Amino acid sequence: MAPAKWIVEQSMQQAKPVLLSILLLVALAAWQIPSLSVDTDPENMLPHDQPERLFHDQVKQRFSLYDMLVVGVVNQTDPNGIYNPQTLALLERLAQRIKAMDGVIEQDLMDLSSVDNISQVEAEPGTIRFQWLMQTAPTTQAGAEQVRQAVERLPLLRNTLVSGDGQAAAIYIPITAKSESYRLSQQIEAVIAELKTGSDESNRFYMAGLPVAEDTFGVEMFIQMAISAPLAGLMIFVLMWLFFRSLLLITAPMLVAMAAVIITMGLLIGQGFTVHIMSSMIPIFLMPIAVVDSVHILSEFADRYKPGEKPQAALRQVLSHLFSPMLYTSVTSAVGFASLAFTPIPPVQVFGLHVAFGILLAFLLTVTLLPAFIVSLSPQRLAALKDHRLSAEEGRQAEQSGRMARMLWRIGQFSLGRAKLLIVLFTLLSGLSVYGLSQIQINDNPVRWFKQDHRLRIADEVMNRHFPGTYDAYLVLQRDADEDAGRILLHQLRQRADSAGLSSATATLLQPYQVPLQAEDLDRLALALDDAAFADAEYQEQWLAMLDLVEAEQGQRSYFLSPEALNYLQGLQQFLDDSELIGKSNSLVTLLKTVYRELQGGAAEDYQLPPTQAAAAQTLLSYQSSHRPDDLWHLVTVDYNATLLWLQLNSGDNQEMVRVVGQVQGYIDTHPLPAGVSLNWAGLTYINLVWQEQMVSGMLKSLVSAFFMVLLMMVLLFRSIRLGLLAMLPLSVTILFIYGLIGFVGKDYDMPIAVLSALTLGLSVDFAIHFLERCRAIYRSTGSWPATVNALYQGPARAISRNATVVAIGFTPLLFAPLVPYITVGFFLAMIMLVSALVTLILLPAVIHLIGQKSALFPAVKQEKYHD
Repeated sequence: MAPAKWIVEQSMQQAKPVLLSILLLVALAAWQIPSLSVDTDPENMLPHDQPERLFHDQVKQRFSLYDMLVVGVVNQTDPNGIYNPQTLALLERLAQRIKAMDGVIEQDLMDLSSVDNISQVEAEPGTIRFQWLMQTAPTTQAGAEQVRQAVERLPLLRNTLVSGDGQAAAIYIPITAKSESYRLSQQIEAVIAELKTGSDESNRFYMAGLPVAEDTFGVEMFIQMAISAPLAGLMIFVLMWLFFRSLLLITAPMLVAMAAVIITMGLLIGQGFTVHIMSSMIPIFLMPIAVVDSVHILSEFADRYKPGEKPQAALRQVLSHLFSPMLYTSVTSAVGFASLAFTPIPPVQVFGLHVAFGILLAFLLTVTLLPAFIVSLSPQRLAALKDHRLSAEEGRQAEQSGRMARMLWRIGQFSLGRAKLLIVLFTLLSGLSVYGLSQIQINDNPVRWFKQDHRLRIADEVMNRHFPGTYDAYLVLQRDADEDAGRILLHQLRQRADSAGLSSATATLLQPYQVPLQAEDLDRLALALDDAAFADAEYQEQWLAMLDLVEAEQGQRSYFLSPEALNYLQGLQQFLDDSELIGKSNSLVTLLKTVYRELQGGAAEDYQLPPTQAAAAQTLLSYQSSHRPDDLWHLVTVDYNATLLWLQLNSGDNQEMVRVVGQVQGYIDTHPLPAGVSLNWAGLTYINLVWQEQMVSGMLKSLVSAFFMVLLMMVLLFRSIRLGLLAMLPLSVTILFIYGLIGFVGKDYDMPIAVLSALTLGLSVDFAIHFLERCRAIYRSTGSWPATVNALYQGPARAISRNATVVAIGFTPLLFAPLVPYITVGFFLAMIMLVSALVTLILLPAVIHLIGQKSALFPAVKQEKYHD
């Protein structure tokens, strides 16, 4: 291959310029890294124009909703739970300190000291009073009991601000942006530590909520990346030293890996991409792939190089037959990751394309930096290679008598001697793996990205044990704009104008309005007609008659004050409250029934909906005199044409959200929505479900397409359909085994597991290409299958074993990380390497052994001499 020879020759002849050029490129890339920006918001796993995401943002804006942190205090020591003077005083002081923090929406913060107690004025029946539920913390137990009685009487607060068992209380903290979560959580924890100084340990504080989990993961992720990636690199360095016993020689692969990682990350940051959860893992994924080709080269170079000779000859010999398989393994690995560009998840697309670039860059660095580095070493340093301290013959004998050589020889003999048995066993294993695949459960939850002993996991478990749930979902019902109603109204107005001789003036007034008429259109139209009636005394009666038509339409538009809408909403909420999946729901119905009860006398039987639309409107008008009147607009829009139910879930798992959505759909199927009403979902828990489903379907499509692309490449590489299919065997078995194992052990199919499919595809075919390429070359040279097997299990098998061992063991530091995705990647990366290496070294020879006519399988296209 002329280009290959030219690249290698130029690298060896121009060693210093090559090394300096690479160093300069690394420096330029490293210069970009300080400008990185971090984005750990799972919402950004969806495109900005994703319909569900757009609707979620619209809901937050229309209902003035904010992402929230939840701080809880639990007191299981006091017989009165949190209803004791000390705990209530701590809660009050904490809430006041939190309100003063930058990034907190003070007016919407919810705690016992900043919500209303709704009660009836005893001296004036039908009149209600709004008082701060806990204007100051009580100093006596009797005062604490009064707080308890008030909370238990208010459905909006019971089991929301205080748990049903009375042992826990919560502060709901709306924040300006999710990116403020970690900073605020640190400030709040500092305040808690200060307030608890000198008090007993009966009050325990916890922090929960998806925003703080997601933002905290982002902070800890970068800390972990800064620890795990260097540790993994150090482990790989130590293992390669054990294999090659030359610190200088094994420095080259590490330089290749470091350069590939730095240049790739510099490119990503320089293009303006934020470092997301996925892209933070680029160094972890890229490092093992970057060193595998170098290990192949070093293994063969250590075998061939003889002290006193120039290294160029050995390098030419090694790279002459390794260049092609290394190129194809790099391209196939890059294809596996580049296929992620077809997923609908932007951060996954960025991750896949940049890892693909990094893989191809690592190949280029391997065939340039590695030869340049080796030829730059002095003869004395090259002579220090452990494998060549002895004479060439003694070295070969020592290597052949080593443990690894003996083990590989036994594997080769076992593969040939038990070929049929091995094929049957692997077939059974594949069948079991298919069954395991059927048991995989697609599920994710950002809180589960932390280990079980992490403070956020503990807080999540404690808070959701006491409360109905700290995970939010919003069920939004909206009456769609009625074009016919708007058209009829405009027609009626024109008819009235014609009969009164006001056609010209009315035409001018109505000109800006088109169907469908929105609520704000009706508001402006009513104001314009009112102004016309005031300005035109002669036709005032006619203008007021037209104003009555508009106001009547406005009344019809206030749909969620009508008995029909409220009764449907009440039935839906009762169904949700009866579900075991939903801890609690709050809605406009809850507010109306509470206020209406006090207006009617305060008896339990008065806890019901107002009987008419006018009564509902009057009830809410009474609520507007409370200390927090704007709380109403968190539940319904100003035009009463859309409303939401706030659902509290005690699990953020996608599977739970799927079941909730299914239950609601089942209710709608048997209780159809009123005419013209639509239903949609919003909330972080639902958004997490959407991007997870998008990711899974996208990953499956990319894996299937990449699989067939790699198959085509294998057929082209070997110019043989049979060899192409053989090359795909380790890949297929590894994918089945790894994902079958995931199903058997009950590991959820989450984000890291989904992305591992690309890694499986890239690394598993790597070993097969090297094995089959060398097998073909050796068989052409020897013409004997036993001799081919004997040679295979000396050089090529040793390189594959070293590669698998270096990467598998090299990433064991990830198993001790505090973040679950890193543990997952570390464990399954090691499994991928070990399984694909074993399948390549055991199953491939067995299958080839049972195929007759080896000369037909490995046709002698050209004569090649194999150098043992």
